Amino acid sequence: MAEGSTHVGFRSQRGPTLISLMLSMSLVAIDSTIIATAVPSVVADLGGFGQFPWLFSVYLLAQAVSVPIYGKLADQFGRKPIMLVGIGLFLAGSILCATAWSMLALIAFRTLQGLGAGAIQPMSMTIAGDIYTLQERGRVQGYLASVWGASAVIGPTLGGVFSEYLSWRWIFIVNIPLCAVAAWALIRNFREQVVRHPHRIDYAGSALLALGCSLLILGLLEGGQAWAWISAPGVGVIVAGVALMALFVLVQRRAAEPILPAWVLRRRILVAGNLAALGVGAVLIGLTSYVPTFAQRVLGTSPLVAGFALAALTVGWPITSSQSSKAYLRIGFRATALIGSAVTILGTALTAMLGAHSSVALVGFSCFVVGAGLGFVAAPILIAAQNTVGWAERGVVTATNMFSRSIGSALGVAFFGAIANASLRSGPSSVPAFARAFHHVFIGAAVVAVLMGLAAAMMPHTASKHDAVTALAPDAAQA
Repeated sequence: MAEGSTHVGFRSQRGPTLISLMLSMSLVAIDSTIIATAVPSVVADLGGFGQFPWLFSVYLLAQAVSVPIYGKLADQFGRKPIMLVGIGLFLAGSILCATAWSMLALIAFRTLQGLGAGAIQPMSMTIAGDIYTLQERGRVQGYLASVWGASAVIGPTLGGVFSEYLSWRWIFIVNIPLCAVAAWALIRNFREQVVRHPHRIDYAGSALLALGCSLLILGLLEGGQAWAWISAPGVGVIVAGVALMALFVLVQRRAAEPILPAWVLRRRILVAGNLAALGVGAVLIGLTSYVPTFAQRVLGTSPLVAGFALAALTVGWPITSSQSSKAYLRIGFRATALIGSAVTILGTALTAMLGAHSSVALVGFSCFVVGAGLGFVAAPILIAAQNTVGWAERGVVTATNMFSRSIGSALGVAFFGAIANASLRSGPSSVPAFARAFHHVFIGAAVVAVLMGLAAAMMPHTASKHDAVTALAPDAAQA
């Protein structure tokens, strides 16, 4: 329920709830950045150098495929219990990771962490949509996005300190008090009044969606890496994933309460927003994966300097996200997203012009521009989706938007990886060769940004009867 205060901030009536959401979000944000700097220490202790990329793949996979399921369950049973389940799974995964005795065990426990993260991020966004009005949601998105900006600095720093002076296991131990504080803050500060109704959980749809998406994302993440694209595993995994998703569609048509209702794929504002979210995920993964390596391999900077250059992206994002409400209330969601797309295209064009003689400052500025553009896209398309539905459907549309971003990241990994590998195969591995490969990757990011803009242009100019803009958050929670 939207509370009486019209202010947004830590000192407002809803400030404690906002703090609890930011604490919960910080679990995922810090974890996504802290482990990268600790990988050498992990490998030195546990071995399994060839397996360590799976530390990231299984986490992202578990997180992505569980998001739509959590979204539906939140609409049925409330946000708070689903968020607490997510924090509990993340806590259990962290404890087990800290005690891992082998690389395979650590990979398995990272899967459990990913399942927890799959609940935390969409629930934070959904709760923000529940308790804040349309005018306030842009600023709130800025607060939530700022968590990622801070984590881009805090995560690698903590990872380096723990690895060098304590043990890599502390990157997981530190999650224990963070999870406890986040859960306590949520229990203490967030109250929702859920009117209970009988529900039928779509077990078959959940299983098919999880398995089908797992195979598709796995195929995209590992194609060209763990196996060749044109090979028995490369083709078989994708074909099996497509078959399971086709079966999922058939099951959804007969389900009493489907995980992914058909109307999500019919409403223009939702379809266009989710397509734009694909672009957001792809551009984001393209820069976060290749900008640090470009700075180190081509410009010869240290990992720390390269990380700070990329951190400029996470600074630009919350700045524009927090100001997006002023824009979409004046000119609409579509126009705001188009402005953000144009800024993103400009930023990716700047990265495409980077070369061996570019300065680190220029790299950072380019990333800042891209982040500023993405903030002006991601916030309006999510808020527009949330604003078209009531409480009982907001979890689904929020989770679908987050899921689309995850799929975009998986597609981006495959797309940009193929570009980089094709460029590097054409000549010897030297600084000019790496510069050329990164140039092609950044051109690819600019192309994706253009496609993202085209998706944003598909959003309706004016609201339809399903896309009515309401100024206030819903007064009651129906489950």
